[in-house]
Amino acid sequence: MAHMIWKGAISFGLVHVPVQLYPATKSEKVGFNLLDKRTIDPVGYKQINKRTGKDVTRDNIVRGFEYEKDKYVVLTDEEIRAANPESTQTVDILAFVDAPDISFLYLDTPYFLTPDRKGEKVYALLREAMKSSGKVGVASVVLHNKQHLAALIPVGPVLALNTLRWADEVRDFDEFKLPAEGAKAAGVSARELDMAQKLIDDMSDTWDPSKYHDTFRDDIMALVERKVREGKTEEIADIEAPRESRQSADILDLSELLKRSLGRGKSKPAAGSRKRATDDEAADDNADAEEDSSGSTASRKKARTTRSTRTSRSGGSGGSGGSSSSGSGRTASKSTTAARKRRAAA
Repeated sequence: MAHMIWKGAISFGLVHVPVQLYPATKSEKVGFNLLDKRTIDPVGYKQINKRTGKDVTRDNIVRGFEYEKDKYVVLTDEEIRAANPESTQTVDILAFVDAPDISFLYLDTPYFLTPDRKGEKVYALLREAMKSSGKVGVASVVLHNKQHLAALIPVGPVLALNTLRWADEVRDFDEFKLPAEGAKAAGVSARELDMAQKLIDDMSDTWDPSKYHDTFRDDIMALVERKVREGKTEEIADIEAPRESRQSADILDLSELLKRSLGRGKSKPAAGSRKRATDDEAADDNADAEEDSSGSTASRKKARTTRSTRTSRSGGSGGSGGSSSSGSGRTASKSTTAARKRRAAA
C-alpha cells in the first residue's frame, strides 16, 4: 500500500472535498550502491559543513533562505506552514480548462487523491461532473514546502493530481534553431509527406502501457543474476565497449528512407507481395547465372581457338594437331549455339 503524503481538501467555489494524497507512481529503476572496491563495503553519504569540512549531525541541520550572497534567513517547518496555513492543506481549484489545452511539456509528477472523512459522495459528484464536461481543473497546492500549479484530472474511478511546471520553467522555442512550420516552408515535398503519413498509419496502435517495459533494467538484472550464479559477485571485468552501429547515416535521400521504412512497421506484407518479390529475386538470380555461364562459355571458346591456332601454326593441318583443331572448332560451335539459345530464351 502506498504511503499517504497528507490529508486536505479540494476546494472549488464553496464546495470542499476532503481527500488524502498518495503518490501515483512507484520507482522500478535500477539502483546502485556506492562501494569500496577493496572491501565491498558500502560507502555512506556524509553531511559536512562546506566551510569547515566537519561532519554535521541531523539535529543541527535547518532550512535557510538565501536573501543575499552567503546571507540566510533560517525558517523552521512550523514557520513555513504557519505563513500560509490554508494553502498547505488545500487543492484550490482556480479554473476549469479543456484537457487538450495543457501541453505535455507542463506535466510533472502525478498523485492520486482519495476521499476522506465520509466525503465519497461529493468526491464522486466532482469526478462525474468533470468527466461530463471534458474539463480538467487548474489548481494551486503546496507540497513539500513548495507551491505548485497542478491539474486535477478524472482518471477512471480516481481523481488524479498532476503537478505542473510554471510557465517560466518551460524553455521558449525561440532559443532553438528549428525548421519553419508548414511542409512547403520546410522544403518537404507532397510525396514525402504522403509516405510519412502512410508510415504513421502503418505503425498506429492503441495505447497499452503493458506492451512496453524497461529493457535496460531487464538486462542489468539478468547480468546480476548471471554473476551471482557464477560466483563472480566481486569481480570487476574489463569489457570492450561495443561499436555503435550507424543506421541509415549515409542515406541522404529522405524518400529512399521512407520507402525502406514502409512495410517494416506493425503490419506484414501480403503473401502475394512476398511471392512476387521472391519470383523477381529468383529471375534476377537466373539472369545473373546465365550471364555468367555465357561469359564462361565465351572465355572457353576463345581459349580453345587460341590453342587451335597455335597448334596449326606449329604442327600444320595434319596429324594429331589437325584433329585437335577440328574437335575444338566443333566444341566452340556447339557452345556458341547453346549460348545463343540461352540469350534468346532470356
